[in-house]
Amino acid sequence: MALLAFLGIVQPVQGQAKTQPKQPVLGNRSAKIIEQNGLKFKDLNKNGKLDKYEDWRLPAEARAQDLLSKMSVEEKVGFMLISSTRLKNDWSFDTPKTKDPITSGFNEDDMVATTNMFTKKPLPVPVMSAAGTTKAVSQYHLRHFILRANPSARIIAEWANNLQALCEQQPLGIPAIVTSNPRNHITSTAAIGTSVGQTAFSTWPGELGLSAMRDLKLTREFADIARQEWVATGLRKGYMYMADLATEPRWQRVDGTFGENADWVGQMITQVILGFQGPKLSPTSVALTTKHFPGGGAGKEGQDPHFDWGKQEVFPGGMLANNLIPFKAAIKAGTSSIMPYYSMPVGTQYEQIAYAYNKAIIHDLLRTQLGFKGIINSDTGPIEMMPWGVEDLSITQRYQRALEAGVNIFAGTADPTELLKTVQSNPKDMPLINDSVRRLLLEKFELGLFENPYVDATAAEKIVNNPRFAARASLAMRKSIVLLRNETKALPLKAKTKVYFETYNKRFGTPTTGPGDVYASKDASYPVDFVATPEEADVILLWIKPGAKPLFASDGSPLELSLSKNGVDVAYVNALAAKKPTVLAINYTNPWVIGEIYGDATKSQIKGVLATFGTTPEALLDVVTGKFDPTGKMPFTTPISEAAVKNQKEDVPGDKEGPGYPLFKYDEGLSYKGNL
Repeated sequence: MALLAFLGIVQPVQGQAKTQPKQPVLGNRSAKIIEQNGLKFKDLNKNGKLDKYEDWRLPAEARAQDLLSKMSVEEKVGFMLISSTRLKNDWSFDTPKTKDPITSGFNEDDMVATTNMFTKKPLPVPVMSAAGTTKAVSQYHLRHFILRANPSARIIAEWANNLQALCEQQPLGIPAIVTSNPRNHITSTAAIGTSVGQTAFSTWPGELGLSAMRDLKLTREFADIARQEWVATGLRKGYMYMADLATEPRWQRVDGTFGENADWVGQMITQVILGFQGPKLSPTSVALTTKHFPGGGAGKEGQDPHFDWGKQEVFPGGMLANNLIPFKAAIKAGTSSIMPYYSMPVGTQYEQIAYAYNKAIIHDLLRTQLGFKGIINSDTGPIEMMPWGVEDLSITQRYQRALEAGVNIFAGTADPTELLKTVQSNPKDMPLINDSVRRLLLEKFELGLFENPYVDATAAEKIVNNPRFAARASLAMRKSIVLLRNETKALPLKAKTKVYFETYNKRFGTPTTGPGDVYASKDASYPVDFVATPEEADVILLWIKPGAKPLFASDGSPLELSLSKNGVDVAYVNALAAKKPTVLAINYTNPWVIGEIYGDATKSQIKGVLATFGTTPEALLDVVTGKFDPTGKMPFTTPISEAAVKNQKEDVPGDKEGPGYPLFKYDEGLSYKGNL
């Protein structure tokens, strides 16, 4: 009886009818189907009999243990790597070799590295290596892949099906899992390794904008909608979302966070995880990797640990424990995986060594103290590229140190040679390998990939960004906008007001002088009239989108938040605002210092101030014309000056920096109903 229970075969209570297990849908291309007692199973290892790991009636743990016993050391090691993979003619990494459209085939074997988009020189960032997919699957035994390309829903689905068919042909028939960075947000900082940016998927505000909505129900709905889109295309895991806190305003990844308040970020992370994964992983889930443990928002002077000059995470305010609050929420919500960052802690009780190697952080704190039972996924490249604190160790020694610290899967390389050497030369660590592979297998079994990893490409086209999903995203765009100032009740704009609407959006590294884009719509649904020049206008609506230095263009020089340092011609803006009463909208990817255009000498020209966090012109116009009553709240505090930025403590939220720090406060936001 105990053995039957362990195997998941439940004996009926005496007098109770035996219930037939529910047959799942099986998806197969080459594996034959085994029939037993009217039920069907896939013969993944082609031996003509039903093995435990092929038996969907058994619990995931029993199936994982059975498959683990059948895997060679080489297969286990390959299973512990997650590599960027490329579609044929994929341009997402570098200058394309051809200008043909992206197709759903597999590329030839190649190794690629990201390059500086401005200098075209190689960057000191992860070698996101991508062995040819066929070689990765059949020779290197990889089954975890990161898709960074940005094609259509159909192409993603067809490519994913091709990948799964290739995996099914292999001796054990183990399916792949395809991971991606976020694909559902408007962002001006999209880059390889952070966010794919705007895609074919439903388009929502940036993460800061979701937070600014202050609507947990709509946040959960966002995650559920995105889940449906991802599952439809074969994307079953997300390298997202960031539980890091925006405590250091200069950090170039602030716009990937949910803001500075640990308790609120914990609530946001909870809803996102439940929306993507559900109460537990299932065949309809997208598994999430919450990052970057134990929080990467306190880098010294805002620098990022992708680079040697940013490797220190400092805690002058003694608030490391505050960083853990969102991760505790993520663990409670059941996040499938957690990713440590590259940083090394300074000024704490912990060893000054990168988190991927830091046993006291990963094993003692995350595993033992916080009770995390899922997968620990290294960030991309800590072994080869960002080995902070272990630079003097060999590659195999670094692998060993990270394994013994608790890492289960390594991102950033497709070649298992060095990890295999590590395992072969340290047989005492084999239990760590087996435990890692077991955890990784459990995720795949729980996601139902062994039964059916295939998707319907035609259905994916219909599901992704369908009208209902787009309408909900459109609502979120409007709810994410924050009204900060409304002098003399200038907003909403009155009917028949003549409006000059300019979007000032200059990319970093390009000339910043001259006007931006002028909105000249004749859309009669707005009660105002749009004009082509400021001289014709009654009111100027100026939407500034500062062009900060991209993360991967960093060079170690000081990071500053003044608009003039981030792609804004301050003289032009002030001259424009002096012509007519002005409504100023600022798109915040960081807590900008806006005193150059909203200071003592210029403030009187500005009749209204709004904050956006990745939204559309239409959403902004709906708010300023009164078609939508603003309800958003600031997800972080904005500093009043550069001096305030330099004097703040990297690990302390802005709302705890003292009364001399803020211009706009955390959670600040007006509405027309409360302001009329």
